[in-house]
Amino acid sequence: MSGFDRTRYFDNAATTPLDPRVKEAMEPWMDEGFGNANSIHAWGRLARQAVEKAREQVAELLGAADPSQVLFTSGATESNNWVLCGAVLDCAKVSPFEHVSVRDTVEAWCKDPYLGHEGWTVTPRKTKLASVMAVCNETGAVLAHPMCGGKNHSDATQALGKVPWQVGELDFASFSSHKLYGPKGVGGLYLRDPDSIKPFLRGGGQEIGLRGGTLNVAGIVGFGAAAALAQEQMAEDRAHAQVLRQAVLDENPDAKCNDAPDQSPFVLSLTFPGLTGESLVVEADANGFAISSGPACSSGKTKPSPVLMAAGLTEDEARATVRISFGRTNTLDAARQLGETLRLSAQSLALLG
Repeated sequence: MSGFDRTRYFDNAATTPLDPRVKEAMEPWMDEGFGNANSIHAWGRLARQAVEKAREQVAELLGAADPSQVLFTSGATESNNWVLCGAVLDCAKVSPFEHVSVRDTVEAWCKDPYLGHEGWTVTPRKTKLASVMAVCNETGAVLAHPMCGGKNHSDATQALGKVPWQVGELDFASFSSHKLYGPKGVGGLYLRDPDSIKPFLRGGGQEIGLRGGTLNVAGIVGFGAAAALAQEQMAEDRAHAQVLRQAVLDENPDAKCNDAPDQSPFVLSLTFPGLTGESLVVEADANGFAISSGPACSSGKTKPSPVLMAAGLTEDEARATVRISFGRTNTLDAARQLGETLRLSAQSLALLG
């Protein structure tokens, strides 16, 4: 594929491009290092060593006490489902700001699944399992997790490697590789106590008997490499994102910025009253920029975002909102051009009525 300019890709909350250094780390494991990590022969032992090194790299980024507390999955959606389905679902309570993989799961089983909140502050409530995401994928709000007496889980997908976040006193945490410049199809679940959860996928006995299936060695190695890089350059990445988001804001003084009191610099949610976010996404795309009007997993849905409405936006405001998310490949010049494109597009669309 050619013709795509990564400096103009501002949808990094949906997925990030594979870092060339991560790709380089993965390549041997897609060729000579093809062994099954559960095999006891030399090929298998070599693959197992690579998996365990990656487990250590991810555990260090998480602040886990022991690498054995990190289990590899296909991504945060699987990890979220595993935690929620492994709990007593009718006793699980989640924040209203969660990713759809959390909201849809609890709504399928619970009549009263949501924790209360005041603004972006989630209200503690006694329950067997409470799930509060670390950083909101739609706005970048950094959420404090009120420890609720039972087990506590956080979807840390938008926090890991981006903001100063570690597992702390949490019992469970979910995360994905492809949100921090690693490969798609691999993620993880942190377990404070591996005895606290039941197997989700049975067969094969992989991941201490809790998650069956042949391990994706190349993907796991890539995840480990991405975690190590994130650890090294988190401060640099954060400073870069802050400069980029300010450049877009400076060009759009009339847009409403949906920042929280504690905000990740990697996500910018802007509301353009009287317009639709989708029309601005189309205009940006026509000018060579990638942004979104919400999570990629919810694209095409006509209902306004329940997350934005929980944050206090009206239905019309939620429909008029775009999400811009920043990453390593973006440049200041591209951010300024995007800001100008949004401002001019908003003016043109307003004239068209």
